[in-house]
Amino acid sequence: MMARPNNGNTSRMDDLLASVTGDLIGDLPQAFTDNSIRVERILLEMVRPDPVQPRRVLPESIHLNFHNNRVTPTQALRELVQIVQIAARQRGRPFNNVLELLPNGNNERDEDPIVNLSPEETLLRDLVNLAVTIRDDGQINPLTVVDVSQGVTRLFRIETGERRYWATWLLRDFIPGYTGDGIIPCIVIPAARSSVFRQAKENTARSGLTAVALARQAALLLLTVHGYEVPAYAVGHDFYRQALDLDLRAKREYTDMVLSAMGGIKRGQFSYIKGLLRLSDEALELADRHAIEEGRLRHVANVAPEYHAEIVRQIIDFNLSVKQVKEICEGDGLHTVKDEAEDISPSALKMAKVTQAINATTPQELARALMRQEGDASVARARLQAMRKLLGDAERYLTSD
Repeated sequence: MMARPNNGNTSRMDDLLASVTGDLIGDLPQAFTDNSIRVERILLEMVRPDPVQPRRVLPESIHLNFHNNRVTPTQALRELVQIVQIAARQRGRPFNNVLELLPNGNNERDEDPIVNLSPEETLLRDLVNLAVTIRDDGQINPLTVVDVSQGVTRLFRIETGERRYWATWLLRDFIPGYTGDGIIPCIVIPAARSSVFRQAKENTARSGLTAVALARQAALLLLTVHGYEVPAYAVGHDFYRQALDLDLRAKREYTDMVLSAMGGIKRGQFSYIKGLLRLSDEALELADRHAIEEGRLRHVANVAPEYHAEIVRQIIDFNLSVKQVKEICEGDGLHTVKDEAEDISPSALKMAKVTQAINATTPQELARALMRQEGDASVARARLQAMRKLLGDAERYLTSD
């Protein structure tokens, strides 16, 4: 369900934004002078992550299953472990205990080659490392949670600290020798003082926030200042895409606050980040999973959506530079989607003419010609992959006719 602007509640929004100004310019310890903020030790089962948190800790599919109550926290982590076990086995690195993922383990030898981990392997390894740190040193940094209790049912939604939440579940259910009491320290904030701005500041202050997560963060801030209601349930990519129709020009009084919450970026960079929401669903998930930076995704967002996922795969497979991605995206036929009623473009006629000479060219000659044209083998291979997709789509179009 799409959130809609709540135009009749602007005074509450102004109060909310005003309440976080101090947090944006001050240090968190100052907040303890407010008697409405307290620190509690809360049962893990009473704490839930924020379903619209821009930073994804778990893969998108597991994230949605968890927030739609299809799986428990333990089952969600078991799904992640199984995904990692499959990936590790395919790379000749099987494991049975998650502790085996940690570097400098008992089975690691100096002569072992350096291996490239999949994104899921890296995620689980980092969570295991955090879990072991919590086990050995205790939970030093409490989570920040919002009290969303209703009646006698106590419930708290995480505003910051979701990685610590999942690491604690991992420690409890997947790492042998857990002796904790299932309680986690939390800074508790009243529901009326919940703030996407404080969450944004925490997100951008920490490392590991992907370009796609930043785009979701920008969307949440824009939707908030424009009076949209942020739901308390899991949402799809279209919810964040609503921000593509919004900008800061209509809310100049909040511009500095929004840019500060995004890490002090310039307005132009904010627009580039927001523009990533134009990427297709598959491209967004791939780019988020592989942490592709905004500079490369910026050019992909400007081409026709049907090419997005394929170009992102090429970026991943060939580690294409910003310049190489730009060259691919500015190639013929990618920037605009031709209407069927329009005349055939000169570039399409030129490509059709090339098919008549297909038997007069050898694969070796074509490879050499591409290398002479592009000067880079990665770009040449990416060009061929894009052409292969174009030819496949054209063949399906002919078949449908």
